[in-house]
Amino acid sequence: MILSTACLCFGAVCFLYYVILAVYAGPDFNFGWFWILLGIMSVSIAVLGRFRDQEAALWIRRLLAMTLAAGVFLVCVMSLFVIRGMHERREAGFDYMIVLGAQVRGTVPSRALLRRLERAVSAAEENPEAVLILSGGQGGGEDISEAECMHRYLLEAGIKEERLVMEDASTSTQENLLFSDSLTGCSKGRCGIISNDFHICRALMMAEKAGYGDAHGIAAPGDPVMEVHYIVREGVAILAAKLTGKL
Repeated sequence: MILSTACLCFGAVCFLYYVILAVYAGPDFNFGWFWILLGIMSVSIAVLGRFRDQEAALWIRRLLAMTLAAGVFLVCVMSLFVIRGMHERREAGFDYMIVLGAQVRGTVPSRALLRRLERAVSAAEENPEAVLILSGGQGGGEDISEAECMHRYLLEAGIKEERLVMEDASTSTQENLLFSDSLTGCSKGRCGIISNDFHICRALMMAEKAGYGDAHGIAAPGDPVMEVHYIVREGVAILAAKLTGKL
């Protein structure tokens, strides 16, 4: 009875959180299926608890409960690494700073990208000699590349043109790092990686695998509404990358 009630409540919370995120970010937001899946599994465990006299229902319930418990545990463990990366200490003295791209809506930076750019401005002031590498290609729904959007914003913010290098071919974090290095050799210097706080851990892991010898995270704020979702998503992404040998 206690397990059924707990699962029913947990499932309701998952469904409610999905609705909040869908209203806030749009119904097609990335990784939204995760909360629906958790909700369905949790409610199913609660419902199957009503068929205690049926052996098949009992075994299905046990299997779902063990799968859910193991999955939640693994995601929580990996999320701890994400949270630790969010508190990466900000350091000065960088030779290069890579600003990782994020979605552009037409020609306007998304909320995530805007936070990265605001952090890039303050980091540029803290590191007046550093070269800023603006890394991001053009995706669906984007009228210009992410690099071009960042370039326009930083010029308007007063960052000098000669400090800005555009890398506009990449479509993933891995390509951000590899293509930025091929343009500038930044992996050989002291390199700051600017991204939203939840993304720092995975970005630094990728940088290490890509051969960056002295990379550090420069965390921009996350989104208060989306933060839990992003932390969980990154935890799952890190776990998947570890299992497939990509990290």
